[in-house]
Amino acid sequence: MPLIRRALPIALAAALVLPAAAFAQARPAAAPAASTAQAGSPSQLVLANTERVLKTLESRRAEFTRDRGALQTFINSEFNTMFDRDYAARQVLGRHGRGASDADVKAFGDALAENLMRKYGSSLLDFNTQLRVRIKSEAPLPRGLGVRVSSELLRSGGEPIPVDYLMRQSGGTWKVFDVMVEGVSFVRTFREQFDTPLQRKSIQEVARDLRSGQIQATAE
Repeated sequence: MPLIRRALPIALAAALVLPAAAFAQARPAAAPAASTAQAGSPSQLVLANTERVLKTLESRRAEFTRDRGALQTFINSEFNTMFDRDYAARQVLGRHGRGASDADVKAFGDALAENLMRKYGSSLLDFNTQLRVRIKSEAPLPRGLGVRVSSELLRSGGEPIPVDYLMRQSGGTWKVFDVMVEGVSFVRTFREQFDTPLQRKSIQEVARDLRSGQIQATAE
């Protein structure tokens, strides 16, 4: 379980799972990834984004190693493009977010994302970009909440790692609001972690503690 949980923050870095610690030594998959994604679909968006991020990280690895500011800029850009951080923040807040203002939710979501990127962003340089992703299926979520894109990370020397992306339409495009690695949900993981602090402090206070580093978001 610890290795799986360490993969979750990396998923947030680019709204896709690139699990550094667990798979840094993996060789290329034996066969090319198969895909059931259709052009323009959420599945195709996941697949295309994964391939683009892997390619960029490989081509700019030396630059990112020298210049962590450039790496951070890249991570932030990917995160902002693909992840619906405000909606995800409301899911993480759960009952504590009922009746909360959009401004408070945004402050919490921004602080959580920044905290995670500071802590885990450099891990993106550790993994093997020869990993492959295979799209398995795309299915609607209950109550019209969006879609679930099920995929697998293919690696040599081990079983495929199942990764699910929960996506919804936001601003006319599909965005990720939760990532599940072997059934472990980003939203549920952080909802449990922040339940106690949010019982003791306001959303604004917890966001401030995240920004200052007094609270560290962790998926381990």
